[in-house]
Amino acid sequence: MRAHPSRLLFGSTPFGEGQEYLSFQYRFLIVVLIAGALATTVFLLGESTRLNRIDSPHVVSMAAFTVASLLLWGVLRGRPAAVRPVAWLYLGLCQLEYLSALVHVPQDEMRALWFLTNVPGVYLLLGRRTGAVVTALTVVGLAWINPRLSVPYSPNALATLLVGIVYQAIFFHVYSARSISYLQQVHGLNRQLHDLADRDPLTGLLNARAYYAGCEQALAAAACEGRSSTVLFVDLDHFKRINDTRGHAAGDEVLRRVAGCLREQVRHSDWIGRIGGEEFSLLLPRTSTEEALPLAERLRVSLEALQIEIDGQPIPVTASIGVATARPGEHTMASLQQQADEAMYQAKARGRNRVSMLEVKPGTGARVEREAQGTVFTALTPHG
Repeated sequence: MRAHPSRLLFGSTPFGEGQEYLSFQYRFLIVVLIAGALATTVFLLGESTRLNRIDSPHVVSMAAFTVASLLLWGVLRGRPAAVRPVAWLYLGLCQLEYLSALVHVPQDEMRALWFLTNVPGVYLLLGRRTGAVVTALTVVGLAWINPRLSVPYSPNALATLLVGIVYQAIFFHVYSARSISYLQQVHGLNRQLHDLADRDPLTGLLNARAYYAGCEQALAAAACEGRSSTVLFVDLDHFKRINDTRGHAAGDEVLRRVAGCLREQVRHSDWIGRIGGEEFSLLLPRTSTEEALPLAERLRVSLEALQIEIDGQPIPVTASIGVATARPGEHTMASLQQQADEAMYQAKARGRNRVSMLEVKPGTGARVEREAQGTVFTALTPHG
């Protein structure tokens, strides 16, 4: 199967969300490197066929520039993190190449235009501050070296050249500033759209779709490392009674407070989502049962300790929590959530406001109870 031309040029480098400008810089620099090598190759062919005579010192310079450009392409291809160092190296090569043409090819009246073409690339690849500095150094350098050339430019030609460089620098200074600002705004809007699509608007937690999608990936990653993962299924007790007696506004406030409490208790690597009206699920990647049960108990105690008042009247909150642990390669997120769901219903059946764990006891079918941190964890055999 023949590779796509763009893949030959740029490699198969993936760019994540928010890396749009880096992707542009990476591709732009590769195109510039190859275009620069091709341009000097054309001049070398012209010299070899005597169509475009060039003094030998600059022929050596062009040959070295061509090889160096292709080597830099090889360094950059597949390595977007190398954009800035490669861009700096290429800037230095270009300045030396243009200076060589200025000194060694006096018969070419247009050779100083190469300094003009350098300005856009510097602004786009290295930023406005570097672009302004390079522009200033170029203008000062050309003004200083011109009277020392074997065939200097006339004052009018030099003035036109320098003003043209400054004008182009101002243009790209404004253009690059507006382009980056536009990309940042687009990225921010995209993030807002993603948040609207992935987040529950009431609690700010992941909605069921986004939660389960992320959990599948986290489970797979933990399984590849040979690590267990645990799900905590949190269901608020008697939540319908709150809505019926205190109103839906009170119920919404309870849900927001519960979501904040859960968020404060978990790690940044854990996944938490609102998957139903008063149902919350937490995936703890790379977490064993022994590590998850104390956290589940802390969550239960923290929820029970919430002090929620509506119109001066307290609203008590408790939760039943089901726990299920996936050994590497044993569960999908759907089956793990189902087991945690069953354990949660067992917690409700045993009086609510408790933590229950579902555990298979091969060959016995017995229920084993063990006490830890003030609650009874019930090890249950799945039904059926």
